[in-house]
Amino acid sequence: MKCLLLSRYSRLGASSRVRSYQYLPYLEAHGINVSVAPLLGDTYIRNLYAGRPADWATVVASYYRRIRHLFESWRFDLVWIEYELLPWLPAWGEFLLAFLRIPYVVDYDDAIFHRYDLHQDLLVRASLGHKIDAVMRRATLVIAGNYYLADRARQAGAKRVEILPTAVDLDRYHLTPRSNKPVFSVGWIGSPVTIHYLASLQPALSKVCAGGKTRLILVGSGPIELPGVPTEVRVWSEETEVSSIRDFDVGVMPLPDDPWARGKCSYKLVQYLACALPAVASPVGMNRQIIKENVNGLLAATEEDWVCALTHLLDNPGLCETMGRAGRVTVEERYCLQVTAPRLLALLTEAADRSN
Repeated sequence: MKCLLLSRYSRLGASSRVRSYQYLPYLEAHGINVSVAPLLGDTYIRNLYAGRPADWATVVASYYRRIRHLFESWRFDLVWIEYELLPWLPAWGEFLLAFLRIPYVVDYDDAIFHRYDLHQDLLVRASLGHKIDAVMRRATLVIAGNYYLADRARQAGAKRVEILPTAVDLDRYHLTPRSNKPVFSVGWIGSPVTIHYLASLQPALSKVCAGGKTRLILVGSGPIELPGVPTEVRVWSEETEVSSIRDFDVGVMPLPDDPWARGKCSYKLVQYLACALPAVASPVGMNRQIIKENVNGLLAATEEDWVCALTHLLDNPGLCETMGRAGRVTVEERYCLQVTAPRLLALLTEAADRSN
């Protein structure tokens, strides 16, 4: 079987890396020959993370390549799309695929539809507000990372919707003995694009750190100032991310309770739990499904909740260890490639077969 993967980003983009690229060796080993054609490359992502404006000549060239790949899609048994074919343009490409009866699967790990239907510009809402609904409706299969995204696909009239959570490869997340450390490390992993979520924790973190026994480790955040919070900022790389997370004592994932956040697939929580760490998270969206209160982590809605949760873990290292073990089991049962890869293989194979 031949499959054309039209991802949004190169491997440097987190969503593309974890939702598609990490599955490619498994799919190839089981008879699916995947040709990869990302829309946006490493240069675009580096500019995005550095806060630099996009190089529009590069973006236009990227759109041209995507259109060229679209017209070559008839050579494949299945087209696998991340989000949409051409951002900020109508769903003409997806309409063409449906018209030509070329089956396509579309994957979502973010509420990308809110980029259009909740846009502040009335013209964008009017012209593109229902675009993603149309993409979902014409797809042979919609793969959603959580229930919020799946519910939107069903409301859009998608033919088939399946939930496949974002997962880690346990072969990369080996467990290692933890040593006693004089300083308790609260950790967060992400990118400069999402660091604003963590900034909301500054008041709570400064209170927890006031005793002098706690520090914050940030991986991939870029420069940030958090008054009253001793902070170590580390550069993210795919090769070092797991070892960096292992230096945490607890992982955090704060989120506001808004439509965009409800579409998040809580990948960082999965990473923390895979490293046998307890996690503290906002009770929003997928976080509530992954965190089992007082089993593998704690949920915190207010500043007081965050202070109490982090202080409780700081004062109870045995509880951290117990929760960490439970978190690892959570990942082993539901959120690892060893579970999700066979399911993705079956979904893609069935999608291609249904068109024949």
